[in-house]
Amino acid sequence: MPLLADRGIYLASESTFYQVLRERKLLAHRSKSSPPRHSRPKELVAAGPNQVWSWDITYLRSNVLGKFFYLYLVVDIYSRKIITWEVERYESAEISSKMIRRACRTEEVKKQQLAIHSDNGGPMKASTMLATLRRLGVLPSFSRPSVSDDNAFSESLFKTLKYRASYPRGPFKNIEAARTWVADFVKWYNTEHLHSGIGFITPMDRHEGRDVEILKKRRGVYLEAYLNNPGRWIGKTPRFWESISFVTLNPINELADEEAA
Repeated sequence: MPLLADRGIYLASESTFYQVLRERKLLAHRSKSSPPRHSRPKELVAAGPNQVWSWDITYLRSNVLGKFFYLYLVVDIYSRKIITWEVERYESAEISSKMIRRACRTEEVKKQQLAIHSDNGGPMKASTMLATLRRLGVLPSFSRPSVSDDNAFSESLFKTLKYRASYPRGPFKNIEAARTWVADFVKWYNTEHLHSGIGFITPMDRHEGRDVEILKKRRGVYLEAYLNNPGRWIGKTPRFWESISFVTLNPINELADEEAA
């Protein structure tokens, strides 16, 4: 229309042109230009260790501006145990595949036992990685693009890692320093960290099935304290420490989402 006006021609107003287009249904998205729709990932439920893993890659600052080290990290959503990890200089489907194969051997994972969830990054969806999962009999699951909540357990773990008081304020001096720091963090997280999402139990105790007995004893301590002095719990009873029987990744009912870290 502006071009026609510049040539001294006026046919109709802009609103008239749009009206004609609407009447002929020419304003709707054509099939090739319609925005893609991504369905929510399938709900995954873990009722024990090594049933559902979540994994992702995050950046660790190096001492070279604009360069990073890459932390690959796999976590079991039931126990919150860090199953395995790597710190490397680049992202790679080959590194990821070797890491998952090693983790499955170490944890003695059988075919059709495990589902593993990740985001849509290149190493996660590369043919090398998908072929590895098929050979292992592991079910792959993927987040929707740009939806971090679909991989909440890994995202939450990375936040715990980077908010750790000992996390360096500056960059890591070299890759060996980064690996040393992560190794210390993993040891603390798995064996000392009392995780709120699993009843303030360490991930290793949960992974190896010691949580039930630990929580039973803890419940007894609270009950004894209550019986000795019930006035301290006016109008309520002491906390009933009980092992969580299952954990859900991407629950259909979002209100049932558990705290991921």
